[in-house]
Amino acid sequence: MPPPSPPPDDTAGHRERLRGRLLAGGGDALLDHELIEYLLMLAIPRIDTKPIAKALLREFGGIGGLLTADPAALTRVKGVGDSAAAAVKIAHAIAIRLLKAEVAERPVLANWQALLDYLRADMAHHGIERFRVLHLNTRNMLIRDEVMSEGSIDQAAVYVREVIRRAIDLNSAAIILVHNHPSGDPAPSRADVAITRTIADAGAAMGIVLHDHIIMGAGGHVSLKAQGLI
Repeated sequence: MPPPSPPPDDTAGHRERLRGRLLAGGGDALLDHELIEYLLMLAIPRIDTKPIAKALLREFGGIGGLLTADPAALTRVKGVGDSAAAAVKIAHAIAIRLLKAEVAERPVLANWQALLDYLRADMAHHGIERFRVLHLNTRNMLIRDEVMSEGSIDQAAVYVREVIRRAIDLNSAAIILVHNHPSGDPAPSRADVAITRTIADAGAAMGIVLHDHIIMGAGGHVSLKAQGLI
């Protein structure tokens, strides 16, 4: 008697069901690993991408860490090549572009939640410390968003003169400082508070207002102004 035949491969049917749920119910209709699975299957269509999606989420601690991961780190996960890594990075780039557009449409101080959403998506899960400056005009509209420095896993070099000189070059009326804590804890250090006050004083001398210094982390964010530290 011949051995029983293996069950039919239902990969095509599974993908069709995922697609149907996505189109009918939007992203909320899919679990996190299903969203990543569907994204990956567009880049590597001939294999089962569910195990790869789950492995990526485990490796990077969730969607936030996955989307912000370095491409080289992504490709160290079994089954992830350049095409899959590029798919993850383009998804992140599209999300950031959309969130940044929402920030740019209105005065920043009247659109604070949109700013926090943008910064969280771009910085909260980043593996190294990054310091950036948001430059605003007299209407508090965003005119430039620049990364000033990237540091090691726990610090980024901040040069007060460079921050103020760049603000003068751009004719900025005000600035907002932002950096992330790769540890995940956004609590400000003494050094964070000290550099913030130094930049605030230097800016004030040149007629440039420091509205805030926001620290992003996977565990949330802290506004130094809201904490009464500037």
